[in-house]
Amino acid sequence: MHAGTKRKIILSAALLLGLAACGHPANSAAATTLAVVATTPQVADFVRNIGGADVAVTQIIKAGVDPHEYEPTPADIRAISQAKLVVKSGVGLERWLDQTIQSAGFSGPVVDSSLGVPLRKGDDETTDGDPHIWHNPRNAKIMVTDIEKGLASADPGHADAYARNLAAYAAQLDHLDADNVAAFARLPADDRKLVTNHDAFGYYVDRYHLQFVGSVIPSMDTSAELSAKQLDDLVAKIKATGAKAIFTESSLPPKTADAIARQAAVKVIGGDDALYGDSLGPAGSPGATYLGAEEHNTQVIVSALGG
Repeated sequence: MHAGTKRKIILSAALLLGLAACGHPANSAAATTLAVVATTPQVADFVRNIGGADVAVTQIIKAGVDPHEYEPTPADIRAISQAKLVVKSGVGLERWLDQTIQSAGFSGPVVDSSLGVPLRKGDDETTDGDPHIWHNPRNAKIMVTDIEKGLASADPGHADAYARNLAAYAAQLDHLDADNVAAFARLPADDRKLVTNHDAFGYYVDRYHLQFVGSVIPSMDTSAELSAKQLDDLVAKIKATGAKAIFTESSLPPKTADAIARQAAVKVIGGDDALYGDSLGPAGSPGATYLGAEEHNTQVIVSALGG
């Protein structure tokens, strides 16, 4: 976390906690729901599916926002101070969270939804491991199971409902995974070459047996920058492997990808077809939910590489 960000969090915490202490009369609906703060759009979507009507979810990072560069706000501190449960993605993705929790004075349970997920190795910028665990639906099943346990522990009165919701959502994740496997089975192995904005799809690549050629940002963290040599090397690798496209991501600018694509003489997949890498999409978009985002990604990749 940047030093300036840390100072802002600490300075704003006292005022916001004072406001929170004043409170507001809770209506009957709020009194019977579990107040949960979820860090990322993916985790928030998981909590909503498992919690159903029995949880009230405050999502910290909004759709389309890069989580690697996120800086918490005073509203985040207030939301955490009033929560009964905090749920995070984990694997070091929310580097700002521990300090924010401390500033909020939150002492309740924190669910790390990455517990039990087999991790891919990280890089120099992500030493905890590759944090993009949700791109394998099998990992998503582990994440929602962790979340269900956390909800049931914090709110045992609704444990049966959480268990039923988990079973139903896990079946949807199995269906998503099976559809993805079937889609890639129709794509020749030689065409399964992926070039992306940054290295966010490692779990997806492993699960569906793709070849990761490279990324515009040479890291799992979007703060890294591509050197002139790395740019030239990526162009050469695209040409050598016969990769057909560069896939941009909804939460990252496509400018550098456009330049590389021109040099490599390949197409850029962006705009409405941009992949959902680090984030989900806004309400009403194909990627507004985790299931929709992952289905969109597979449809776009298979269509572009098979064309």
